Amino acid sequence: QRYGVTIHEGYGLTEASPIVTSTASGGAARIGSIGPSVPGVEVRLVGPDGTDVSAGDPGEIWVRGPNVFAGYWGDLEATQRVLTDGWLHTGDVAVSDEDGYLSLVDRLKDLIIVSGFNVYPAEVEDVLRTHASVVDCAVAAIPDERTGEAVGAWVVLEKGERVDLDSLRRHVGSRLARYKIPSKFTFVDELPRSEAGKLLRRALTL
Repeated sequence: QRYGVTIHEGYGLTEASPIVTSTASGGAARIGSIGPSVPGVEVRLVGPDGTDVSAGDPGEIWVRGPNVFAGYWGDLEATQRVLTDGWLHTGDVAVSDEDGYLSLVDRLKDLIIVSGFNVYPAEVEDVLRTHASVVDCAVAAIPDERTGEAVGAWVVLEKGERVDLDSLRRHVGSRLARYKIPSKFTFVDELPRSEAGKLLRRALTL
């Protein structure tokens, strides 16, 4: 607004060459949204049962169009895992509003299932980062004998800060459901990241 510039967000991946959605397609930029699908590209949000989810409910992004790749070279098995009747299973989860604007939620493979309830790491991380003592954090599934999986959190604190675990739990619990509260916190100096700065969630250790 200050400079009179409109910033549009979008979404794409290598297997879809590479743009799928953009707020420019809808004509209006919406903060936090990746927009509706671009012309000529179909997008569905699909639930675990293989049917389309309702607006506001999270589902895996499926894409179909001339931009979708034919498959992985020399890897038929991997190709069959991600392509169904021309639909590309992206592995990314999003929600859609009534206007068809999508907002990313998380990666499907990072989903934590606590006693049958879905927990997306990003939503817990977003809340933890609002704590005054937290610089950075990561959330991932940890094994639990009672619930199958539980929420684990790796937290980087402000230099010299000390924080009470109960205060962190209360902070998350004031904004999210009880089953989304981390059952274990691990304090670290830094999080494992790639050279590009991407969080290496699988490298997190208790």
